[in-house]
Amino acid sequence: MSLFQPDPSTFTTLKSTPKTIVITGGSSGIGLATARLLSHLNPSHNLVLIDLQAPPPSFTHSPAHLLIHTCNITSWASQRAGFAAAYTKFGRIDLVFVNAGIAEHHDQFFNDELDAAGELKEPDRRVLNIDMDAAADTTKLAIHYLRKNKNPSGGSIALTASLAGYLASAGAPLYSAAKHGVVGLMRALKQECAKLHISIAVVAPAITTTPILTGNNRTHRSSTSAEDYAREMAAVGVPINKPESIALAVCWLFDQGMGANGAGIFVQKDKFADLESGLARSREHWMGKEMLEDFRGGRKAPLFQRLGSSYKAYIAQNLSMLPTETGKLGTFHIKR
Repeated sequence: MSLFQPDPSTFTTLKSTPKTIVITGGSSGIGLATARLLSHLNPSHNLVLIDLQAPPPSFTHSPAHLLIHTCNITSWASQRAGFAAAYTKFGRIDLVFVNAGIAEHHDQFFNDELDAAGELKEPDRRVLNIDMDAAADTTKLAIHYLRKNKNPSGGSIALTASLAGYLASAGAPLYSAAKHGVVGLMRALKQECAKLHISIAVVAPAITTTPILTGNNRTHRSSTSAEDYAREMAAVGVPINKPESIALAVCWLFDQGMGANGAGIFVQKDKFADLESGLARSREHWMGKEMLEDFRGGRKAPLFQRLGSSYKAYIAQNLSMLPTETGKLGTFHIKR
């Protein structure tokens, strides 16, 4: 699996063509860093930030090209209203960053609490509600609006997964489950999205310096900032990302359009690799040749016939899953 280095100067589409871009969780952390980068690349981008609160005053973007929609994203009606407002104001939606999320909220499996009746208390599902359910809702809304676009490219969707979506974190079982779900959602949608000229991909950051780092952490001192806590971890060898690095990955996915469909960009210590292409190349090693051949044969099942001949053609091309690399991130292309 090859590493590559992002170069914003190669983001020619994002620099030259104004887009309408929806970002959930856009007021802090990775979402805010992405909004800042998009604003820098092209001040004429229409940015739609959906979050519990507005971005800080330090974020400046032309009011004519900015819509802030404050809501709880676990509310379908509230999310739907945000997308509708964006479409009404700007006339189209081109790119969607499904990013809002929270960290593990307390121990749900080994810390037993009782309810008022003295029975085992129902688990707190807010991590799954936000990191998986609300992310799926945002993705549904994204596909709905991107399908309205009449040009050859419907648009792009990027979802924030996590390294925990590939290598589960023992201390965060529900967060890991949700992020595995995000990766699975992308994988399950990529072929049908491709038929609609919609690219869908994930970014999978390792530990990143954002408010989520300390928001629900049970071990850090309450007075420690995310930046100080990140420095403490880095001092003992933990690889740490800057949020700006994740923003670079997201903007690369957007700029590549359909060329990035199905990608899973792992970011660790501000370095980049596509996990999905690496996993695809090694499929025979972890499935075994016989099992892989049987799996491919199973794609002929009637279950998939509803997807039509274009899906079958897409699968035929997808079987090779061999990436081609021609240099830095800006010229990195993946066969899918």
